[in-house]
Amino acid sequence: MATEIGTGQLQHRRSEQNAQQTTAWDGVRNFQARNMLRDSMKTGDQAFFYHSSCDVPGIAGIVSIVKEGYPDKTAFDPKHHHYDADSREDAPRWFVVDVKLVRKLDRIITLDELRQHASKALKDFVLLRRGNRLSVMPVSQRIGISFSLSSDVA
Repeated sequence: MATEIGTGQLQHRRSEQNAQQTTAWDGVRNFQARNMLRDSMKTGDQAFFYHSSCDVPGIAGIVSIVKEGYPDKTAFDPKHHHYDADSREDAPRWFVVDVKLVRKLDRIITLDELRQHASKALKDFVLLRRGNRLSVMPVSQRIGISFSLSSDVA
């Protein structure tokens, strides 16, 4: 799950108290990513928290899905920057999931580091495919386990 630096609701959640808070992952305005939020993400699933559109993009943490897809209320609010006039409450176009921070990594695992493993361990990692710009994308269990075991190694 990608976010631009400065917009991610979880980036400042470092204290024990804040770590238990949940937040809606809102503002996704891509149909393929929306479909994954709405149809594929299930309570208990985990996701990488990825910083994008910054000087050094990379994986900054791990979040857990605590509530499955439901309509994105920001799409109905004309005053909100995620407003979509074509999305109606009786026929929502956009969806969110609620997430909770599981772990903030000791360091960001950079996109360049991930690319170093693109031909072997991470060959099926969608993030590393040329031209992929989705803010939400699937990660196989094999890649997730591999990453989790090595995420804080320098």
